[in-house]
Amino acid sequence: MSDKTALTPSTHTAPPAKFSHGVKKGNILQVAGQVGFLPAVEGQAPTPAGPTLREQTLQTFANVKAILEEGGATWDDVMMMRVYLTDTGHFAELNEIYNAYFEEQGLTAPAAARTTVYVGLPKGLLIEIDALAVLG
Repeated sequence: MSDKTALTPSTHTAPPAKFSHGVKKGNILQVAGQVGFLPAVEGQAPTPAGPTLREQTLQTFANVKAILEEGGATWDDVMMMRVYLTDTGHFAELNEIYNAYFEEQGLTAPAAARTTVYVGLPKGLLIEIDALAVLG
């Protein structure tokens, strides 16, 4: 059995509770729910990328991608993504941002499966995304 490894890229602070930003075991990599916090600055509390869905979504993608890369994965390795939105009115805008982002990424494999659900998040946060990747 292969070892389970926690993944914390340099852009991230230590998690606020007993969990990992990402975990890799064998060829499976699970990215924990990420939000649109800007890259970590030593001694400062996490800061959202901005007040808009676009700003937060693009930063959330960057945060997920950092963990994927830390574990040796790319967007092409992602099998499943879950998107958590705080407002049902953001669904169409999310799809526009999502489609444009992944068009720019130049995927060579089929797009990941995706589920979108509506949740409550801490004040000011509009979106959270987690991802499951399979390498090789």
